[in-house]
Amino acid sequence: MCDLRNYTYLDYCSAPDPSHRPMYLRHVLGLLSQIERGAKILDAGCGGGDFAIGLHEAGYEVFGSDLSVSAIAHARAAGTGRYEVTSLYDHLAEPFEINYFDAIVCVEVIEHLYSPARFVMRAHEALRPGGLLIVSTPYWGYLKNVVLALTNRMDRALTVLWEGGHIKHFSRTTLTKLMEQQGFQTVKFIGCGEGWRAHAPYLWNGMLMAFRKPG
Repeated sequence: MCDLRNYTYLDYCSAPDPSHRPMYLRHVLGLLSQIERGAKILDAGCGGGDFAIGLHEAGYEVFGSDLSVSAIAHARAAGTGRYEVTSLYDHLAEPFEINYFDAIVCVEVIEHLYSPARFVMRAHEALRPGGLLIVSTPYWGYLKNVVLALTNRMDRALTVLWEGGHIKHFSRTTLTKLMEQQGFQTVKFIGCGEGWRAHAPYLWNGMLMAFRKPG
């Protein structure tokens, strides 16, 4: 029987930049601009803390959680925030002995989770009323799927020939539905890409969505 644990992209992704910082950081900071500097931000599934460094440099009080002991040790060495080894299925604020976060950022992690709904429920309870949940994940949509199928690239895009990897594949519709089922309101959708796909609507590498806890 599978253990409901959150396998992070840092442990299983061989990409040269597992933080995905170049593609997402500017957009994330734009979405966070409505939150005052010094606000408490959780990087959920922070890996080695590379993305959290960008949040720290922008003036936020950064917290990071990840299941990987080695990743958290790496993040702590940077000295840019508070980091704890913990599952995204458990209480998110409790390990840091605080009551809530002003925002939670989850970059390229939700597609690795066996139970995304359980994580979203935990995020909802750990956010202050009006707080933001910002999630990035690979983009899947009708046009992109058709292009991949017609160019015989579907097997490469959905490869199963690596350890760990993506368990869920979200479209804009399914990610929105997941969040709304857990009580969030949709704030914004941003299609994100690298190279030529940065300028190719609906063929994006990834998507970034912001959701608000009502209040």
